[in-house]
Amino acid sequence: MRDDREIGCDFSSLMARAQAGDQEAYGALLRALLPLLRGLVGRHFWACARTDREDVVQDILLSLHLARATYDLRRPFLPWVLAITHHRIVDARRRASRRWSHEILTDSPPEPVPDVDTNFSESSAGDVEVLRQAIANLPRSQQQALRLLKLEEMTLQEAAAQSGMSISALKAATHRAMGTLRERLAYAHG
Repeated sequence: MRDDREIGCDFSSLMARAQAGDQEAYGALLRALLPLLRGLVGRHFWACARTDREDVVQDILLSLHLARATYDLRRPFLPWVLAITHHRIVDARRRASRRWSHEILTDSPPEPVPDVDTNFSESSAGDVEVLRQAIANLPRSQQQALRLLKLEEMTLQEAAAQSGMSISALKAATHRAMGTLRERLAYAHG
């Protein structure tokens, strides 16, 4: 293990001054550590974008900042920094592997989606009328449950208070109404 003098910077004395409250020494310490940290992170994340590598470096610097009071001045500084660096690199690799496990690599970009008008149009007016008819043919309790819970977006408690129905009755009426509407709309379009 190399000590501070081999690198050309006395990290231990800078850290001692930083722990004593010397902000300039603390800034000098962090600036002196940056090339070392970037090199270590670069060896582990060579295939990643520079911004992703820099995020790991910043995470290490934040960890050093949070743990700076735990550094024992009687011990060598670099092993302490390298231990923290090792743990942050392992954490970053875990995060990256979880993220990469959900990505799908393809040889070509996806095909563009053609412009489709998703707004209401006259051609869909028949669908709205079919829906209105299907709702009108539901029992009154199911109509009321749909109106309060789905259209007016009330909570179950609010809808129960307004309708006089119990919460379980509202849930059941809504469930039955949605099932009936699915069947009727599928039949109307099928």
